Amino acid sequence: MNMKRSEINNKLKENIEFIKKQNFNLPPFAWFTPDEWKEKGHEYDEIRNHMLGWDITDYGHGDFNKIGLFLFTIRNGSLSEPDCKKTYAEKLLISDEDQYSPMHFHYHKMEDIINRGGGNLIVEVYNCGENETLADTPVTVTTDGYVRTVPAGTKLCLTPGESITLPPYQYHAFWGEKGRGKVLIGEVSMVNDDKCDNRFYETMGRFPQIEEDEAPLYYLCGEYPKAF
Repeated sequence: MNMKRSEINNKLKENIEFIKKQNFNLPPFAWFTPDEWKEKGHEYDEIRNHMLGWDITDYGHGDFNKIGLFLFTIRNGSLSEPDCKKTYAEKLLISDEDQYSPMHFHYHKMEDIINRGGGNLIVEVYNCGENETLADTPVTVTTDGYVRTVPAGTKLCLTPGESITLPPYQYHAFWGEKGRGKVLIGEVSMVNDDKCDNRFYETMGRFPQIEEDEAPLYYLCGEYPKAF
């Protein structure tokens, strides 16, 4: 199912306002307009090639407010470029109340998910079992250096300032706690590759098909034109 460009533009405006209220500052390329991108040369190829910038997904469900995530990739390396020396990534994510980001793990990426402000973030965890199923086994979790073992399917509540470390092959889903408002989420991780490193427990889309009912406010990370 498609997302309308008007819906994406409205979510950009809404979440930019939220980011500003949380006193988080984005890099200059966040504000390049589509017209400005037409004039950008190869000196900006890291942004293009590593898919930095605005991102949004409804996971192919067509109901962003229920199942979706809003993102901005600040920095990222590359798994497919042998000469790339940047081995880390950083993202900003926003999850609304009860807005579900579905169960998944990463084959390569270890990541810290950090509640940067706003409401509370609920994170549900499982081990990966045989044939990439959800294992009914105790899960070792690390939250801000505190290591402990919890039952499969435990839902951890991260308040602002708290974080969880998620190793490869550890299933996780997350959402904003109902009644607490939007959550500004930081992600600090190894290199991010959304094309091949995500394993969703159920079949999901990652990048939306867009119905162009109005002009884009800003390009999403996969839309940049080639270098001028």
